[in-house]
Amino acid sequence: MAGADSRGRAAPGEDVKPFTPEKTREIVMSLQQPAVFCNMVGDWPALHWDVKHLSAMLDGKTIQFRIGLKAMDLVPQFETSCSYVKATLEEFLAWSSGQPSSLSGPFSCFEHSKYWAYADYKYIARIFEDKEEVFQDVRWSDFGFPGRSGKESTLWIGSEGANTPCHLDSYGCNLVLQIQGRKRWHLFPPGDTSFLYPTRIPYEESSIFSKVNVANPDLKRFPEFKNTTAHVVTLSPGQVLLVPKHWWHYVESIDPITVSINSWIELRKEGEKSLPKTLIRMTWTEERCHLNCVSAAWDLQDSDHEARVEEAITRTLVCALKSAESSSDGDPWLNPTEVEATSHEVNLQYLNQAVSVYFKCQKASVSEQAHRSSRAGQETRAPCKRRKRQVSCEPQDCQLLNHEFSSSTFKAEELQKIPFGPHLIQVLPQSQETSSLGAGAVASDDRDLLHENEGGHFGKLHCTRKQLVMSNDCTTPANQMDSDSSPNALQAALSTNDLLDCLVNPHVIRLVAQLLLERARV
Repeated sequence: MAGADSRGRAAPGEDVKPFTPEKTREIVMSLQQPAVFCNMVGDWPALHWDVKHLSAMLDGKTIQFRIGLKAMDLVPQFETSCSYVKATLEEFLAWSSGQPSSLSGPFSCFEHSKYWAYADYKYIARIFEDKEEVFQDVRWSDFGFPGRSGKESTLWIGSEGANTPCHLDSYGCNLVLQIQGRKRWHLFPPGDTSFLYPTRIPYEESSIFSKVNVANPDLKRFPEFKNTTAHVVTLSPGQVLLVPKHWWHYVESIDPITVSINSWIELRKEGEKSLPKTLIRMTWTEERCHLNCVSAAWDLQDSDHEARVEEAITRTLVCALKSAESSSDGDPWLNPTEVEATSHEVNLQYLNQAVSVYFKCQKASVSEQAHRSSRAGQETRAPCKRRKRQVSCEPQDCQLLNHEFSSSTFKAEELQKIPFGPHLIQVLPQSQETSSLGAGAVASDDRDLLHENEGGHFGKLHCTRKQLVMSNDCTTPANQMDSDSSPNALQAALSTNDLLDCLVNPHVIRLVAQLLLERARV
């Protein structure tokens, strides 16, 4: 491949990119299937951010690592069932390489052969707050997003086996740069949502988890998962993966050490102000600045505006029901990323603000559409309701915008417009024939991009979860079975989580949001 090595890096002295920023942005904002960009970041200083380099940059600063078992269970290792330690990257390197010094360090309780460690969701703006100059090492402007740098990005550092449970992100799309080592991505289209058994427990704003361990599915408990269409790809250093809006993904580090950087891209209109998902999440942690911060975060297209209404409804319901439970139940329902449960009053304020901004966006869209039609001399005398439908203002038309839970497959003629080739590689679905054969990698092409068969069929979960409880005092982890996972589970009393799984199911929440918006419109 001329001008690049097998890992997608530009040859020395060359920084010519295969796509202009404008063309890349067009691809990112329109493509509804995952794809990998090659030869786009060869001149980025961030490509040198391997763990040793980052260790020197952090200069002894500690960061938090999530610890999980390498042994594969039939249930996901959610963040609520993991242990956590704070350590320097130097200590992480010593532990991951089995050095004797790690026997007395923060990782001493966790044998490297049995555990993995993951420093995930590390906001670059926070960990390098005293070294803002390094933000410019990340140049998302090459992808058509001027001004977006490391400040709006997140760092992920893991050992072999480190993984993120299967989930989807409620807002926008995701760009992921691989820097060190390789990661295997299992992606599922939005149309597979019902087969993945979505849950909001553990609760994390803007993340919908799957109850299925996609790397080791329990087909007896999850029979519908056999209907999923897995897209599996191994991302190598120098490559950038596009994860389209509402695509489910499970991610696992497959090399001894991996480093990645990602940025969530809002689906916003040209010229609108950008705000990273990281800051959107941070607004929940401080009620005092809550409403002031979120109002700046909603420069998004209609589909993301409605998604914020749906998230506000979900948070209100989850917090209300779970906060009413007895604290003795011991259910770690709030994800560690969420700090604390917000009050019902604050949640209602957020819901009202989400609805208000939704209508403001709608009004602006109608005005913009009318202005464009007037300039073109094409404005008709159609009824107001019809003009609104042209910009998807009616609740029923929100289903057209929120196509994510229906089939998201591009039409053939639309795909033909995308410049797939050596610089933009489509992540294809596994064939039903090869998927049934079990785990095993398909031969790599000359770009070291692996389209793999991981036996990707999974199934249905009752509301049970066998949690791995790991203490921080070096005691042996214990497998604990939830009360409804006994042989008589079908006769067990329904729990709050069972109720929530029905109430905040994405399909139900979408309907509730449409009804609520219709009520607010009157």
